[in-house]
Amino acid sequence: MRTGEATTAGRRTWTWLTLLGWLSALLLVAAAVAPLVLYWLGNVDDQRLVDLDVYRTGGEAVLEGRSVYGFVTPAPQLLPFTYPPVAALLATPLAAVSWPTAQWAWTALIFLTLAVTVGLSFRALLAGAGTRDTASASPAVVPGTPARAGALERPRGVDRLWAPLLFAVLMVACTYLMPIRDQVRFGQVDILLVALCLADCVTRRPVWPRGMLIGLATAVKLTPGVFLVYLLITGFGPGARREQRDTFFIAALTAALLTLLPFLVIPADAADFWFRALLDPERLGANAATTNQSMRGMLIRLYLPDVLTSLLWAALVAAVAWYGFRHARRALLDGHPVAGVALVGLMAVLLSPVAWIHHLAWVVVVLGALAGEGRDPVRVRVAAGVWLYYVLPIPWWGVTIKAAEIPVLSPVLGKIVQNGFGLGALFLVWLLGVWLPRRRAAFQALR
Repeated sequence: MRTGEATTAGRRTWTWLTLLGWLSALLLVAAAVAPLVLYWLGNVDDQRLVDLDVYRTGGEAVLEGRSVYGFVTPAPQLLPFTYPPVAALLATPLAAVSWPTAQWAWTALIFLTLAVTVGLSFRALLAGAGTRDTASASPAVVPGTPARAGALERPRGVDRLWAPLLFAVLMVACTYLMPIRDQVRFGQVDILLVALCLADCVTRRPVWPRGMLIGLATAVKLTPGVFLVYLLITGFGPGARREQRDTFFIAALTAALLTLLPFLVIPADAADFWFRALLDPERLGANAATTNQSMRGMLIRLYLPDVLTSLLWAALVAAVAWYGFRHARRALLDGHPVAGVALVGLMAVLLSPVAWIHHLAWVVVVLGALAGEGRDPVRVRVAAGVWLYYVLPIPWWGVTIKAAEIPVLSPVLGKIVQNGFGLGALFLVWLLGVWLPRRRAAFQALR
């Protein structure tokens, strides 16, 4: 066989191995998540994807000329539309299809955007999965020196299968995080917003104007507006990057245009949201409920006087925002954009007046930042510990402990455990902002 023919045959072999790897990954993910999907999409109708029902009903209100903020979904949920009016405009395609079609299409979108989030969050780990010489990844091997005798080397074909299968394992692991399980259970939009903000920040050569996706996410749900702060502090001041400044202007312009658009299309609803509905936090649900894991939610559950609660919350917001954004800026300038995005995402949860458990979909990005390239076993173990913590229904354990009415134990330990995910998010801010840079430096010193 001539050299050209051998090269062509080799390329065909690698192509088929790549296809086999991704097909195997797809089948593995489908089999692993099927029980979760079938369980929640087979739930009783009035408990099935209740937040998607809100989005779809908002779209129906626009199409039928009814008030977007004057309805609630049927009993027993009785949920109002709580998003900015542009979200109702974007939800009209959901209203144009049948309810079963909307459920399956939205669930597919959840997993598609989760795949984007996993791919970008764990990009360094997945890229390292193609390294053939396992000895070269060892800290004991100095670049440019021969590999150790007996070092293992994977066959080339294995590399074509390893990365897709690792991606599948990460997809399944992230699917069963409680905040992601709740995306499927309620038909939530959070993982889509995470994917938009993450893609805008870390995609190397975007085909869209960088900043447009953050602007879109901010216009749809407001809380991604923390990324405007992030772009502002990284685009201006000492060490600022011009690209971040340009991204800020595009994001702000996109958010502004999408916010003004409803005043032209559905002006009464736009005015109703900005001047009435937005000012009523109870429209979001019971703020003292266990599922509200924001700092304000944790303070409300202390049942202090309202004025004291507000003062404490304002002080905590200022302190945590300063701490979190400062470390997010440092992470980006040090060349770790995924860690920066993870920190800003946690700000969206902690600083918001209301942050339900499913808002913690940012944990996927946190895990990617912690794992890094996967070469430091300490970081991998820490990431695994964080993953396990957010798989378990810890806040509900706190509710159980409180219900046991054991003197001292129930009111004290029960309340701490009930706030477990919110307190965990505060710990993650320190972990990403302080521990992770120190660990990187320590590991680098060992190499």
